[in-house]
Amino acid sequence: MDFLSLTVASILAAGTPLVLASLGETFTERAGVINLSMDGTILLSAFSAFAVASLSGNPWAGLLIAAATGMATALVLAAVGLVLGRSQLAVGFTLTLLCRDLAYFLGQPYARQPGPQFDVWNIPGLSQLPLIGPVLGSQTPVAYLALILIALSWWWLYRTQAGIKLRAVGESPGAAFGRGLNVMRYRIGYTLLGGSLVGVAGAAFSLAVKPGWGCPQGAEGSGWIALAIVIFGGWDPWRVAFGAYFFSALQVLGIHLQDSLPGVPAQVFQTAPFPMMILTLLAVNLGRFAWIRDSAERHSTIKKVLDYLDMRPPAALGKDFDPRDTF
Repeated sequence: MDFLSLTVASILAAGTPLVLASLGETFTERAGVINLSMDGTILLSAFSAFAVASLSGNPWAGLLIAAATGMATALVLAAVGLVLGRSQLAVGFTLTLLCRDLAYFLGQPYARQPGPQFDVWNIPGLSQLPLIGPVLGSQTPVAYLALILIALSWWWLYRTQAGIKLRAVGESPGAAFGRGLNVMRYRIGYTLLGGSLVGVAGAAFSLAVKPGWGCPQGAEGSGWIALAIVIFGGWDPWRVAFGAYFFSALQVLGIHLQDSLPGVPAQVFQTAPFPMMILTLLAVNLGRFAWIRDSAERHSTIKKVLDYLDMRPPAALGKDFDPRDTF
C-alpha cells in the first residue's frame, strides 16, 4: 500500500466516530432539538461498549449496548428538555458532565485492560482493485457503516416523505402541527435516533479506532467537535461527512508531520486541528457578515461561493413548541 492510499485509508478509519456522531446530531437538530450531551455520551458509550464486549467476547454486543446507552441519554434529554420544557442547553450540558464522570468512575476496573475489537474486513474483489482497493477494501465494519449511513441519511432527508416531514418540524413546527404532524413525537423520535448514533460513535472509538478503555480515553472533546462539524456542514449529511473527514485528515496529517519534523513539539501537531477547524468555521460563515456580502455583490464568482457556503440552521432549532400557541 503506497503512502497516499495508506493516508486516505487512515482518514476514513479515524473519521468514522465523528461521522456517526455528526450524522446523529444532524437528525436531532433537523427536528429542532440541540443535544449538548454528545461529548459525555460518547465517553459513556465507549466504556459500555468495551465493558460488554470484554464480558461477552463479542464486539457486536458492545456496539448494541453503546447504541442503547446513547439512546438512554437522549431519552433523559427528551423527557426533561422536551416533555417538561426545561432548557435543552442546560440539560444537555449537565448530561455531558454526568456521563463523563460516570464513565470514568465505572470504567476504572477496565482501564488499560485487553479486550476484543472489530477486525478489518477485506472485501473480496474490492480490496484487490488499484487505488480504491486499499482505501475501501480493507476497513472495519463500523467504517463501512458510516459510509452507508452518509448516503442513507441524505436519501432519507431529501428523497422521502419522512424526511420532508422531519425538515418541516425543524423549520416550522406550527405549520407542521397544522398539517397534522405530531411535533413532539417527531422531536422525541429523532432525538433518540440521534442519541443512538452518538452511542455507536462511542463504540467505534473503543472497539475500532482507539481499541480499549482508559482514563482518559482519547475521545474527549469529540462531541464538541461533532457539534461544530454539524454547523460546518450546514445540517446536510454529505457536507457534514466531509467536515468530519476533513478534521480527521488534519489529525492524520499532523501525525505524519510529527514524524517528519521531530524538532517541532508534539503538542503543536496534537492541537493544530482544533484552531484549523475554528478558522474553517469562520471562513464558512463569512457570508453572514453584511459588509462581506455587499462586497461580494460586485464579484459574481465570490458571490456564488458565498451562496453555496451559506447554510442556515433549522428555524426552530432549540425553540420549545406548545401546540396551544398555534391557536
